[in-house]
Amino acid sequence: QVQLQESGPGLVKPSQTLSLTCTVSGGSITTSYYYWSWIRQPLGKEMEWMGAIGYDGRTYYSPSLKSHTSISRDTSKNQFSLQLSSVTPEDTAVYYCTRGGGYSGPYNNWGQGTQVTVSS
Repeated sequence: QVQLQESGPGLVKPSQTLSLTCTVSGGSITTSYYYWSWIRQPLGKEMEWMGAIGYDGRTYYSPSLKSHTSISRDTSKNQFSLQLSSVTPEDTAVYYCTRGGGYSGPYNNWGQGTQVTVSS
């Protein structure tokens, strides 16, 4: 059974870059035709899909976040990563990595989520 685990700093200062990594076990991130997404949920707000990287390495981004979001992968470590630049307190949220049959869902496998707070 595939398992996903997010890792990264829990506190980031405004204007800095938020970097998170998702380590996948029980399945390869290059297996057709899965898509690996980052989704976040600020407290009291709806979940927001941020972007994804496909089994073939192609990336997809939310139009509203595209200008300061980057998703990459390391196939040798079976990991994929999120970088969100120029963060503000509005980027404070629980961040999840997921696996789905498409970049727009459904998302069948989820990491436990990691809280990231943007504060000076």
